[in-house]
Amino acid sequence: MDRTTSADGTTIAYEKDGDGPAIVFVTGAFNDHHRLAPLAAALRDDFTVVVYDRRGRGESGDGPSYAIEREIEDLAAVIDAAGGRASVFGYSSGAMLSLRAATEVTVDHLFLFEAPFAAPGRPRPAGLAARMQDLVDDGRPGDAVALFQAEGIGLPPHVIEQIKQSPMWPGLVAMAQATVYDATITTELAQPTAEMAAVTVPTLVMVGAETMPVLREAAKLIPVGDFVEVAGGVDHDVPVEETARLIRERLSVNNP
Repeated sequence: MDRTTSADGTTIAYEKDGDGPAIVFVTGAFNDHHRLAPLAAALRDDFTVVVYDRRGRGESGDGPSYAIEREIEDLAAVIDAAGGRASVFGYSSGAMLSLRAATEVTVDHLFLFEAPFAAPGRPRPAGLAARMQDLVDDGRPGDAVALFQAEGIGLPPHVIEQIKQSPMWPGLVAMAQATVYDATITTELAQPTAEMAAVTVPTLVMVGAETMPVLREAAKLIPVGDFVEVAGGVDHDVPVEETARLIRERLSVNNP
């Protein structure tokens, strides 16, 4: 992977491919750059596509203290590495981060896939990120991951136990510190802020046609852009070919 340096000196690893207008892909919780690589690959014939490891995961570094602003600076550094301007595709908590970043960073177009905003009257669990950080600091990253799965995602105990027994569990535990950052994003940005609601960037709000009802409800809370259901989208998955088609179609309209 290539490297760029964020404003606080943190190294951010990224991969760039293709040719044409740039699209940067921002992943969600428990994801490194591989999560959106198939979607990027489907678009590389028409666009310069950039996937990156958010701070604290994959091949990227981390800083001494965390704030959402640091991740906005990371995205700005990646956009600079992509050529200085780009559209942004954000997935899950990465979609929340992308919309927040667009209040400060120049973005050509936003694609927000299943951003998990919280409906009014459904507050996020109090102090989740701080409690997770305490577990990580105490040498219990697995417990921090399980706490996020229970309170941040809402998985029932028996499902969490099944995940603990699966081959994916060590990889999730390795991302415990980064998952604290996702808990911070989903808590501090539980609903779109006034600044996020004022974003004027052309925006497409996307949900899978067969996604979970809570995610469809969350998408409806985004006060900007156009809403579209993506055929083939089940649960919280990104249907690659149809999503790529919608992105290609949208950008051809805005970049004739």
